[in-house]
Amino acid sequence: AFEHDGRELVRLHHGADLRRPFLYPLVGPSGVSLTRLGHPHDPVSHSHHNSVWMAHAKGNDIDFWGDKGGRITDTVVTRLTDGDDAAAAEITAVWRGPEGAAVCRERRTVAVVPLADHAWLLVIDTALEPAGAKLTFGDPPFGLLGVRMRKSIGVKDGGGTIRNSEGAVDEAGCFRKPARWVDYSGPATADAVEGVTLFDHPGNPGHPVAFHVRDDGWMGACLSHGRPIEITSAEKLRLRYGLWVHAGLPPPETIEARWREFADRPVPAVPAAAK
Repeated sequence: AFEHDGRELVRLHHGADLRRPFLYPLVGPSGVSLTRLGHPHDPVSHSHHNSVWMAHAKGNDIDFWGDKGGRITDTVVTRLTDGDDAAAAEITAVWRGPEGAAVCRERRTVAVVPLADHAWLLVIDTALEPAGAKLTFGDPPFGLLGVRMRKSIGVKDGGGTIRNSEGAVDEAGCFRKPARWVDYSGPATADAVEGVTLFDHPGNPGHPVAFHVRDDGWMGACLSHGRPIEITSAEKLRLRYGLWVHAGLPPPETIEARWREFADRPVPAVPAAAK
C-alpha cells in the first residue's frame, strides 16, 4: 500500500491466486476510490476488469486480457523505495500460457507522486522481453493498460464525461481515436466531482495511440491496435503510462500541462526482466 500523510492512495495486489497483478483502490481527493472491481452490469464476462491492470489480448496468440487464457504470475516485489516526494515498488513477473510455458518476462515499477490538494500521479514503467525467440503483440484493442472507473463516474451510470487531448468527448468522439491523454471524470460522491486522466508517454510505440473508451465507465490505452508489435530475444519493449488522480473537471489546458510534466519526467534506465 502507498500512503501519504497517513492516507492510503493505492494498493498493489499480486499473488498465486490472481491471474494478473492489479492496483486497487485509486483514492481520490474526497477519500473514495475512483476505480472499482468488475463491470457494474456484466461482472461475469468482465471479471478481469480489476481497477487498474496491465495485460494484452494477444501475446504470441495467447489471451492474457481475459480470465480464461494466459496468466501473469510468479510476481515478486524486488525493491521498495519511499520518500516525502515519491514512493515506488518494483516487481518482476512472468507471462505464462495456459499450459504454463513462459511467453514473456517483465519488470515493472509502480511509482506514486503526491501533488497539491490531495491530487497525485501514478507512473507505471514496464520492460517486457520474450521468454523465447520472439514476442508478438497482435492488433486487438485490448492492452496494454486498462482502467475500470467508479460506477458513479461513468457517463451512463453517473453522468460523467470522457474527454481527450484532441477535443473529442465521450465514447462517440473518443472511441479508438489517437490521443496523448484521455480524462474520465464525474461524481465521486454526492458533493465531489473527481477523475483520472490516463497519459500515454511520447516514447511509447505508436504514440499517440488509440484509446479504447466506453460510456459504461472504462478506458484503456491500445498498445498495438491495428499494427502488431514484434520484438526478438535480443530486445526489450519499454513502456510508460501515467494516471493523474484529481479533483473537479479540469480544463483541457490544465490537463495538457500535467501531461507535459509527465512526459518530461526522467525515464529510469531499462531494467532487466524477471528470470
